[in-house]
Amino acid sequence: MVKLSTMTSVCPDWTVDEIVEGMLKHGYEGLEPRVGWGHKAGLELDSSSSDRDGARAKLEAAGLRVCCVATGARFATEDSSELAGYIEEAKKGIDLAADLGAPVVRTFGGQRGKGQLLGIINRTAEAYKQVMDHAAERGVTVMLETHDEWCVSAQVRAVVERVNHPNMAVLWDFMHTQRFMERTEETMATIGSLTRHIHAHDGRYRENGTALDTVDLGQGELDHETPLRLLNEIGYDGYFSVEVIHKPGSDHDADGTLKNYAEGFAKVKP
Repeated sequence: MVKLSTMTSVCPDWTVDEIVEGMLKHGYEGLEPRVGWGHKAGLELDSSSSDRDGARAKLEAAGLRVCCVATGARFATEDSSELAGYIEEAKKGIDLAADLGAPVVRTFGGQRGKGQLLGIINRTAEAYKQVMDHAAERGVTVMLETHDEWCVSAQVRAVVERVNHPNMAVLWDFMHTQRFMERTEETMATIGSLTRHIHAHDGRYRENGTALDTVDLGQGELDHETPLRLLNEIGYDGYFSVEVIHKPGSDHDADGTLKNYAEGFAKVKP
């Protein structure tokens, strides 16, 4: 059964207590902290043990959980010193996830650099292999998101297959595979069985498809119902996580976004 979750980017100015209140109000079950963006919830890679334990206790007391930790680590970079930093970030993200009780961590492929695709895929897979032992030790799965230069599902699958580790999987962002003109059934056949988490946002194209603007769930052109149904049919029991990005201190309606996506999810969930 697919469950509803939200990223802290929806409500960057809310404390953990306020987030719990909003989640309960609108029927959310999971929370996905986006680290590194200064969100008021304070769930960061350098958070103290007491802060981690306190946040986890508050969520679990309310029947909620941290379902994923979203890092900004990018594994396709050609720069060895940059990659070392991202590997360290991913390992810290794995530790944070384990401490918060989250089963998965989000990472990116990121910019690929130059060269043939096969070489890029092999290099990226080798980079991911460097965090697999740590992920296994902490009981956390690392996910490559269909995002940035890695929106084509066959290429994402190729990386995961080369890593060849039970703690490596996929985060399927429905928007990005559809932006790259993949039919949902084809994407499902390629990465459906590897998917452990979903990112949710709707979008509407401007005239002639010159740009894609983020809109409320159900107001755009993206298909959420079909992939959710197909994933449900194979027993997916992860989260549909709302990824609407509000900058801290900006003029935004976090409660309204949570309400809209909860109502939209009720219409498209299997």
